[in-house]
Formats: sequence, C-alpha cells, structure tokens
Amino acid sequence: MDVIETDRPKPPPKRGVYILPSALTTANIFFGFYAITSALAGEFDNAAKGIGIAIVLDGLDGRIARLTGTTSKFGVQLDSLADAISFGIAPAVVLWQWHLSAYSYWGWIACFTYLIGGVMRLARFNTQNPELKHFLGLPIPAAAGCIAALVHFVQKYGHWSFFQSHAFYFGLIGLTLILGIMMISTARYGSFKNFGFRGRIASRNILLMALLLAGIWFFSHEVLLAFALIYFLSGIFGSIRRQIQQRGGLPAGKDDPKIPTIPA
Repeated sequence: MDVIETDRPKPPPKRGVYILPSALTTANIFFGFYAITSALAGEFDNAAKGIGIAIVLDGLDGRIARLTGTTSKFGVQLDSLADAISFGIAPAVVLWQWHLSAYSYWGWIACFTYLIGGVMRLARFNTQNPELKHFLGLPIPAAAGCIAALVHFVQKYGHWSFFQSHAFYFGLIGLTLILGIMMISTARYGSFKNFGFRGRIASRNILLMALLLAGIWFFSHEVLLAFALIYFLSGIFGSIRRQIQQRGGLPAGKDDPKIPTIPA
C-alpha cells in the first residue's frame, strides 16, 4: 500500500536566492546616490528618475524576500539605511539644489524638516505592528515620490510663468514642510503589500497595473504627479473623515486605538 506523505517540510531556499533581496537593496542605494550626484550636477530630471527607480526597487526587494522566505534582520536594517539615503537625503539634496537654496534659512529648515521627518518615520516603521493593514504616517518612499514627480513635471512645464514665480517657490517650501510633518503624523495610508495577482481580484489588479504602466509610459510627467498627489492627499482626507465620524459618535476603525510611539 502506498503511503501518502503530508506536511513535508519545504526545502530551504538555495543559497543564491538570499543574495537577490540584498542586491536589489544595494541597487536602491546606487540610484539614491545617483540622484544626489545628478542634483549636484544640475541634472534634476535625472535625479528625479533616480529616486523613481529606487522606489520601484524598494518595493521589489521586500516582496521578493517574503515570497522566497529569505527575510532577515540584516535585510531589514539594510533596507532602512537604503531608504534613509534614497528617500531621505537624496530628495532633500534635490530640493536644496533645485530651488530652496535661494531662500537661505527657510529653504534649509524645510529640507531638514523633511529629512528628520523621514528618518523618524523609518524608526517608527521598524517598531510598528507589521499586521496593521495601513501605514501610520506617510511612508517615506511616497514622500520622496511626491518630490520626484513634481521635479519631473516641472522639468517639462517649467516655461509656465507660475513655476517661475515666488508663489511657486514659497509653495514648494510649504509642501516640503508638510511632507516632513505628514511622515511623523498618525494619518493612515493604504499599504500595497496585499496588492497581488492571485484570487478573485487578480484580473482587476492586472488591468489596473497595465493601465498605470501605459499611462506612465506615454504621459509620465502628468500620471506620476497625479498618482503621487492622490496618495498623499488620501491620508489627509481620510484623517478628516475619521475625525468627523468620531465627533458624530461613529466607532473608529479597529487599527486606530493602538498607535505605536517613537522610542526615545
């Protein structure tokens, strides 16, 4: 009689598989450094593209590590350091070199607020409950994406008089300050970790991904900025909606009461 084996332990991943997530994280650092050097050379569109590629790599390394079962404490720490470079230091340098250095103290304060907000956001993320379905505070890759998308957009439409006015420059300072503050806020932002291509919603997700990629391919300047701003504003409007619901006596979401604090 044949014996049916059940619950057979899965073989450990091949040794080379462990290198792949770290290699993607290293590539993330490479493009973050590329963005910094491009900004210092005055090539701001290339700097924005470098940050954009780093965002894609940041999403891939974690997903691949989870799919292959190769997550490790070393990988988590390396990923945090990579994010601090590519999405903290790089966007701050890009903003400073792009326009904000002309406004001395206010420009410096805005860039530093963004940077320290991003670093504190990473520290809180490392102590956050991984089972939460939402991010608490604007994720630092999304904040960097807003800056990169704006720079990429203005590089195409910079001839508009508005982008050469003081109103735009002061608005840029305000946006930089708000991004830094939103990263350490308790606003809830949707997570893309559960965005997959299996199950009942696979067809919908594939269609959405195809439309997004097509839009980026043909209209990258407009689509990337629209996508970044919609995600950025979603947390703000979501917080306003929950405040209205709480004042109206409606129960808060199940993820609301337990908000991790930043360790001293």
